[in-house]
Amino acid sequence: MVIQRWQSVLLLIAGVMMACFTFASLGQVQLPQYSLNFTTFGFEIEGQSTGSALSGYVMYTWPMFCVSLLATLLPLINIFLYRNLPLQKMVCLIEVLFILAAVGIGCFFGYQSFADQGAYVSWSSIIIAPLLAFFADMFAYYRINNDYKLIRAADRIR
Repeated sequence: MVIQRWQSVLLLIAGVMMACFTFASLGQVQLPQYSLNFTTFGFEIEGQSTGSALSGYVMYTWPMFCVSLLATLLPLINIFLYRNLPLQKMVCLIEVLFILAAVGIGCFFGYQSFADQGAYVSWSSIIIAPLLAFFADMFAYYRINNDYKLIRAADRIR
Protein backbone atom coordinates (compact mmCIF):
# COMPACT_ATOMS: atom_id res chain seq x y z
CA MET A 1 0.00 0.00 0.00
CA VAL A 2 1.53 3.27 -1.13
CA ILE A 3 0.03 6.70 -0.52
CA GLN A 4 1.47 9.42 -2.70
CA ARG A 5 -0.60 12.56 -2.92
CA TRP A 6 0.60 16.03 -2.12
CA GLN A 7 4.27 15.21 -1.82
CA SER A 8 4.43 14.66 -5.58
CA VAL A 9 3.06 18.16 -6.17
CA LEU A 10 5.41 19.64 -3.59
CA LEU A 11 8.42 17.89 -5.08
CA LEU A 12 7.39 19.10 -8.53
CA ILE A 13 7.16 22.67 -7.20
CA ALA A 14 10.64 22.32 -5.67
CA GLY A 15 12.03 21.04 -8.98
CA VAL A 16 10.42 23.85 -11.00
CA MET A 17 11.65 26.52 -8.58
CA MET A 18 15.20 25.22 -8.75
CA ALA A 19 14.97 24.99 -12.56
CA CYS A 20 14.00 28.67 -12.63
CA PHE A 21 16.95 29.45 -10.36
CA THR A 22 19.32 27.40 -12.51
CA PHE A 23 18.42 28.80 -15.91
CA ALA A 24 17.34 32.41 -15.20
CA SER A 25 19.39 35.52 -14.56
CA LEU A 26 20.19 35.89 -10.87
CA GLY A 27 21.15 39.54 -11.00
CA GLN A 28 23.59 42.11 -12.28
CA VAL A 29 27.03 43.09 -11.10
CA GLN A 30 27.92 46.73 -11.75
CA LEU A 31 31.61 47.38 -12.28
CA PRO A 32 33.12 50.80 -13.07
CA GLN A 33 33.83 49.82 -16.69
CA TYR A 34 30.88 47.58 -17.57
CA SER A 35 27.93 45.61 -16.26
CA LEU A 36 27.81 41.82 -15.87
CA ASN A 37 24.80 39.51 -16.01
CA PHE A 38 25.04 36.89 -13.26
CA THR A 39 23.66 33.40 -13.99
CA THR A 40 24.58 29.96 -12.69
CA PHE A 41 26.73 29.54 -15.83
CA GLY A 42 28.87 32.56 -15.01
CA PHE A 43 29.25 36.30 -15.37
CA GLU A 44 28.50 37.54 -18.87
CA ILE A 45 29.13 41.06 -20.12
CA GLU A 46 25.84 42.76 -20.94
CA GLY A 47 25.24 44.56 -24.21
CA GLN A 48 26.75 44.42 -27.68
CA SER A 49 30.48 44.66 -28.10
CA THR A 50 31.75 47.42 -30.34
CA GLY A 51 35.28 47.83 -31.49
CA SER A 52 37.70 46.32 -29.03
CA ALA A 53 35.21 46.07 -26.15
CA LEU A 54 35.00 42.90 -24.13
CA SER A 55 32.24 40.39 -24.82
CA GLY A 56 31.18 36.94 -23.62
CA TYR A 57 31.74 35.37 -20.24
CA VAL A 58 34.24 36.96 -17.89
CA MET A 59 34.12 34.14 -15.36
CA TYR A 60 32.44 30.74 -15.36
CA THR A 61 30.74 29.37 -12.25
CA TRP A 62 30.52 25.67 -13.06
CA PRO A 63 30.39 24.46 -9.42
CA MET A 64 27.30 26.58 -8.85
CA PHE A 65 25.69 25.30 -12.05
CA CYS A 66 26.37 21.65 -11.17
CA VAL A 67 25.03 21.94 -7.61
CA SER A 68 21.99 23.89 -8.79
CA LEU A 69 21.29 21.37 -11.56
CA LEU A 70 21.47 18.51 -9.04
CA ALA A 71 19.07 20.43 -6.79
CA THR A 72 16.76 20.66 -9.83
CA LEU A 73 16.93 16.99 -10.83
CA LEU A 74 16.73 15.35 -7.39
CA PRO A 75 13.14 16.41 -6.59
CA LEU A 76 12.00 15.25 -10.02
CA ILE A 77 13.70 11.87 -9.53
CA ASN A 78 12.37 11.68 -5.98
CA ILE A 79 8.77 11.73 -7.22
CA PHE A 80 9.27 8.25 -8.68
CA LEU A 81 10.77 6.75 -5.51
CA TYR A 82 7.32 6.39 -3.94
CA ARG A 83 7.66 2.62 -3.46
CA ASN A 84 10.59 3.05 -1.07
CA LEU A 85 9.56 5.69 1.47
CA PRO A 86 12.73 5.57 3.63
CA LEU A 87 14.83 6.20 0.50
CA GLN A 88 12.45 8.97 -0.55
CA LYS A 89 12.83 10.64 2.86
CA MET A 90 16.63 10.43 2.66
CA VAL A 91 16.68 11.90 -0.86
CA CYS A 92 14.48 14.76 0.40
CA LEU A 93 17.07 15.62 3.02
CA ILE A 94 19.87 15.42 0.45
CA GLU A 95 17.87 17.81 -1.76
CA VAL A 96 17.74 20.29 1.11
CA LEU A 97 21.53 20.13 1.40
CA PHE A 98 21.94 20.78 -2.34
CA ILE A 99 19.50 23.71 -2.21
CA LEU A 100 21.41 25.27 0.70
CA ALA A 101 24.72 24.63 -1.08
CA ALA A 102 23.44 26.32 -4.24
CA VAL A 103 22.38 29.39 -2.25
CA GLY A 104 25.70 29.49 -0.39
CA ILE A 105 27.77 29.18 -3.56
CA GLY A 106 25.61 31.82 -5.26
CA CYS A 107 26.13 34.28 -2.42
CA PHE A 108 29.85 33.58 -2.45
CA PHE A 109 30.21 34.16 -6.19
CA GLY A 110 27.88 37.16 -6.15
CA TYR A 111 29.63 39.04 -3.39
CA GLN A 112 33.24 37.85 -3.53
CA SER A 113 34.05 37.51 -7.23
CA PHE A 114 34.50 41.19 -8.00
CA ALA A 115 34.70 42.68 -4.49
CA ASP A 116 38.23 44.01 -5.05
CA GLN A 117 37.06 46.00 -8.11
CA GLY A 118 34.34 47.92 -6.29
CA ALA A 119 31.40 45.91 -7.63
CA TYR A 120 27.79 46.52 -6.72
CA VAL A 121 25.46 43.49 -6.88
CA SER A 122 21.75 43.86 -7.59
CA TRP A 123 19.83 40.62 -7.23
CA SER A 124 16.89 39.53 -9.36
CA SER A 125 13.60 38.46 -7.81
CA ILE A 126 14.30 34.84 -8.87
CA ILE A 127 16.73 34.66 -5.96
CA ILE A 128 13.82 33.64 -3.69
CA ALA A 129 13.20 30.48 -5.76
CA PRO A 130 15.54 28.32 -3.59
CA LEU A 131 13.69 29.50 -0.50
CA LEU A 132 10.38 28.38 -2.01
CA ALA A 133 12.01 25.10 -3.09
CA PHE A 134 13.36 24.61 0.43
CA PHE A 135 9.92 25.01 2.01
CA ALA A 136 8.25 22.81 -0.62
CA ASP A 137 10.88 20.13 -0.01
CA MET A 138 10.47 20.29 3.75
CA PHE A 139 6.67 20.03 3.45
CA ALA A 140 7.12 17.07 1.10
CA TYR A 141 9.38 15.43 3.69
CA TYR A 142 6.70 16.00 6.33
CA ARG A 143 4.03 14.45 4.07
CA ILE A 144 6.25 11.46 3.21
CA ASN A 145 6.91 10.91 6.91
CA ASN A 146 3.16 10.99 7.65
CA ASP A 147 2.51 8.43 4.90
CA TYR A 148 5.29 6.24 6.29
CA LYS A 149 3.70 6.32 9.75
CA LEU A 150 0.27 5.59 8.26
CA ILE A 151 1.54 2.59 6.34
CA ARG A 152 3.36 1.22 9.39
CA ALA A 153 0.19 1.60 11.47
CA ALA A 154 -1.85 -0.22 8.81
CA ASP A 155 0.72 -3.04 8.73
CA ARG A 156 0.47 -3.42 12.51
CA ILE A 157 -3.30 -3.76 12.31
CA ARG A 158 -3.03 -6.58 9.77
